[in-house]
Amino acid sequence: MIALADQPPSIDEVARHLDVHRSIAYRIVRTLEDHRLVRRDAAGRCVPADRLAALGRHARMPLRSAALPELTAMAEDLAMTAFIVVRDGDEAVTVDSVEPRTTAAHVAYRPGNRHAIDRGAPGLALLAGEPAVDGERGEVTEARARGFATSRGEVVAGVAAIATWIDGPDGVAGAVACIYPSGVEIDLDRVAGRVRSTADAITHTLGGGT
Repeated sequence: MIALADQPPSIDEVARHLDVHRSIAYRIVRTLEDHRLVRRDAAGRCVPADRLAALGRHARMPLRSAALPELTAMAEDLAMTAFIVVRDGDEAVTVDSVEPRTTAAHVAYRPGNRHAIDRGAPGLALLAGEPAVDGERGEVTEARARGFATSRGEVVAGVAAIATWIDGPDGVAGAVACIYPSGVEIDLDRVAGRVRSTADAITHTLGGGT
């Protein structure tokens, strides 16, 4: 219920959904908090926590299996951390990441990280893979036209990202991205092309894009 709700539920709403007393719902939520499956936001509402996202990765094994070898190759080729995200409501959630092994320093990004879907290149790429909607950010429209999204400091200060969407058999399956310090100069065409080719390879393995 918590993971699928359109809006984070309160303890009272959890109790009503489960048809139990509020005190029982509170204990259930506390147990989930102890196991890092759920956390409460500033308003006291229940939202999925990092371990729930990690468990969700097992439900996405075809995507992860298809992506892992491609992410590994991309991370080494670009000397950047490569990762995939999926949409969870209005958020983009990282489900797998690979860090390069041959660099002295790089930006790390762990599975379970989540951010608003309309902020940061990974989220923008997820939106760009969908049909255009009224009121979308200009960056989404631009990403759809050129095949990839970019961002600087929208999710993590000092970090830039390049991302593009992955087509699955039933629509957008996720997005692949890489990150690097925003002060570093890169060959945008080369990096974006590598991200795009990685997404294309994953799309092919999944049987999407047809």
